[in-house]
Amino acid sequence: MVRRTGRRPGNPDTRDAILAAARSAFAEKGYDGASIRAIATGAGVDPALVHHYFGTKDKLFLAAMNMPLDPGEIIPEVLAGDPEGLGERLVRMFLTVWDSPAGKAGVGLLRSAMSSDWTARMFRDFVVTQVLRRVMNAVPMPPEEAPLRVSLVASQLAGLAMVRYVLKVEPLASTPREVLVAAVGPTIQRYIFGDLPKPKAAD
Repeated sequence: MVRRTGRRPGNPDTRDAILAAARSAFAEKGYDGASIRAIATGAGVDPALVHHYFGTKDKLFLAAMNMPLDPGEIIPEVLAGDPEGLGERLVRMFLTVWDSPAGKAGVGLLRSAMSSDWTARMFRDFVVTQVLRRVMNAVPMPPEEAPLRVSLVASQLAGLAMVRYVLKVEPLASTPREVLVAAVGPTIQRYIFGDLPKPKAAD
């Protein structure tokens, strides 16, 4: 008889209760503010059971978002190579994911985020904590500049996703991927490594 390995599926009701508590906690407190212990309390289970079903907080967050992929598995490809090409690699990875079947989930989330504060916060936390923060943590930069740089990168990529995949504005919607990589990559590169403008002194 062949013995199966890995985590057993467990009780679907328990798993659903944990996911419901997680969605509520992440939406109310954000990714950083929500804790495994608080989520377990909300679900009426022991924290060890949360780890049993989902492993890490990252995995639980992805399950709560119903995301079909784990950025932690593809971000290392973006970080590989010379820093000079990081902007282009980030745009290429972004477009590759959105052009894949997994991108359909992203389109649905982006549309929902436009009308739902809950989805907007979850989607924002996903982009910042699961994608951009992983990239920025690997790039040396003054810590006081990181939040603005992350926000600038997020604004560029979110706008690109909205125009290309939700609004489907032509010719951007059908422009070949590598053309967009070459066009948008340098802007992302500047947001990450370029000089930030200094605020002007008030008159």
